[in-house]
Amino acid sequence: MTRHLDLGCGPVPRNPYGRDELHAIDIMAPEGADASRFRTANLSLQPIPHNDSSFDSVSAFDFIEHVPRVLSAPGGQDTLFPFIRLMDEIWRVLVPGGRFYALTPAFPSEAAFGDPTHVNVITEHTHRYFCGEQPLGRMYGFRGNFMALRVEWALLPEAFSATQALSWQRALRRFIRRQRGRLSHLVWELEAVKPATAAKA
Repeated sequence: MTRHLDLGCGPVPRNPYGRDELHAIDIMAPEGADASRFRTANLSLQPIPHNDSSFDSVSAFDFIEHVPRVLSAPGGQDTLFPFIRLMDEIWRVLVPGGRFYALTPAFPSEAAFGDPTHVNVITEHTHRYFCGEQPLGRMYGFRGNFMALRVEWALLPEAFSATQALSWQRALRRFIRRQRGRLSHLVWELEAVKPATAAKA
């Protein structure tokens, strides 16, 4: 039984890998939601309410741009890094080799800035803070580790699925739109690097 977790999904969670079991988290649950599958949390301030190594994959569609990069701790005596902490939490709940799939508006697209609740501007290089032997995020307390499988500009609607390949015609269209600066979203597909002994909870 494979399990997927969709973050910040609103009332309609997505399942980009087509896993057997779909779970979701948002700041509010839709009316009538199954509490065993749809949990509530403010992921800018709270941990993901699931056990370690619980999911084969996690996704975030138009969500990570809403997670602050820096906050002042209560009392103003410390600094919090909510986005760093969220990436640690995603890594924590993934099984070894589990996938994180994110689709987010990115610089230099206007879509990254137009919404006043977008507080975390993603670029083509942001993933480096979470990937590689020595992720740059270590300086801010990031403890996890991912391997970047895919970081590319997205063509919709194909990018809503993690497994749908572009036809050559659509790949050409994406190339042309990218050259003209008309693509708005980046896709991240990252693999959790962690010991194989971390079994699914």
